[in-house]
Amino acid sequence: MFTQKDLQQFAVAGIQEKTVASQVERFKKGFPWMKIVGAATPKRGITVLSKEEEDEAIAYVAKAKVAGKCKFVPASGAASRMFKDIFSGLDKLEKGESLPADAPVNKLAANIEKFAFYREEIFGKPEKGPEYARKVAATLLLDAGLGYGAKPKGVLDFHRYENEVRTPFAEHLVEAQDYMRNEDGSVTLCVTISPEHRPLFEAAFAKVKDVYEKKYGVKYDVEFTYQDKSTDTIAVDLENKPFRTDDGKLLFRPAGHGALIYNLGKVKSELVSIKNIDNVSMERMLPVTARYKKVLMGKCLQLRDTIFGMLREFDAISNPLSPEARALCDRVEAFLDRELCIQLPLCTNPMERFNLIRSKLDRPIRVCGMVKNEGEPGGGPFIIAGKDGSTNLQILESVQINKQDPQYSFIMSQVTHFNPVDLVCCLNRYNGEKFDLLKYVDEDAGFMSSKSYQGRDLKALELPGLWNGAMSDWNTIFVEVPLDTFNPVKVVLDLLRPAHQ
Repeated sequence: MFTQKDLQQFAVAGIQEKTVASQVERFKKGFPWMKIVGAATPKRGITVLSKEEEDEAIAYVAKAKVAGKCKFVPASGAASRMFKDIFSGLDKLEKGESLPADAPVNKLAANIEKFAFYREEIFGKPEKGPEYARKVAATLLLDAGLGYGAKPKGVLDFHRYENEVRTPFAEHLVEAQDYMRNEDGSVTLCVTISPEHRPLFEAAFAKVKDVYEKKYGVKYDVEFTYQDKSTDTIAVDLENKPFRTDDGKLLFRPAGHGALIYNLGKVKSELVSIKNIDNVSMERMLPVTARYKKVLMGKCLQLRDTIFGMLREFDAISNPLSPEARALCDRVEAFLDRELCIQLPLCTNPMERFNLIRSKLDRPIRVCGMVKNEGEPGGGPFIIAGKDGSTNLQILESVQINKQDPQYSFIMSQVTHFNPVDLVCCLNRYNGEKFDLLKYVDEDAGFMSSKSYQGRDLKALELPGLWNGAMSDWNTIFVEVPLDTFNPVKVVLDLLRPAHQ
């Protein structure tokens, strides 16, 4: 299947031949559908806290011992999808086509003064008509103007304040100083970017670093990391044969955000907050944002300490067959069912049961914010059946669900919430060692997508998503948070929403 030149290409990228071969095989056999038991709802699977319980979780953050905190921000990729409709409108305007007033490119031009990136000296005074709409789109997107069409979201001007204009990256720095501050006053961020964008992010950081450190009384420690090229996956043609470019080379593609589990695994801090680069809002909304981040952190640390206590009890048992051991197993099994929706398969062998229950405790921990589903995009919360016969909580994307199955269609209709990529994780074992996060990935939870390369159709392979299959075997809690904590900018017109004005 592979030539000597192919093997040399693998070696340069740090990819093993057997890995590529298994990926090609995966295209042929596909991915299995997730076995869904039910939707996670407030009745079972989603925790809805009272104000008193929220306050208790926040107070717990202040007293819990943590081996460092880190804000993990996926920020790689250009903002091209953010401007997809504007690119389309620009193309039509340049062809002389007439567009309705509510076309995105016309809305952009009509509201241009409301955007933080607007400067009169760049865009001119607002005018009406297709020519000005064309000018606005071209100035915004193309290299002769701001060149936003090829820049990463993280460094675009999102929010205008009285004395400054902030990028999403700057807003993450402001957020982090509030709820991710370490005891020594340091604030650690791990930002995943594309290598070609590093100068842009470094410039954006240099612009605000000294100002924010003085204003908020902190010291920032920011690490920019890349998606490892060795995690790229091979593309295939429509006959599932390795896709080759015109020069005969195999085509590899970035494997989606699931590849970032490698980056997350290298984070040294114990407590990690994960939030996408475009999910930010004006600083006036920071009190509610920070409050519920602290709620998630508190619940995560409470769960960590409960589980650590149980693991110590297990390790203090000298005879796993004793009545004491059976009582502990009964208590912990009930806890797993009640708190984590983990129902274990029937196990009649006491020793096997003892080891199974302990192994279910000894895993990385994540607490995921869930907001009520009001039409925004996001992964859905479900209870699924795993390979070992036990159930657990998972975030699933629609491509992982067999929508042709009437039973699953009914379950999907019961979904009340979605995940806005708002997670807090604990990455250490109770003895202080780091978990090897790659051991808890479900390789069957990836998916395939249809793409093209220079006009030729192909199939692409995405690794199990970071907050989906890459965290499949983590201990998980879903906690309801307000919709006000979710303010993503998926398209440029989202910047007209109140959270960004």
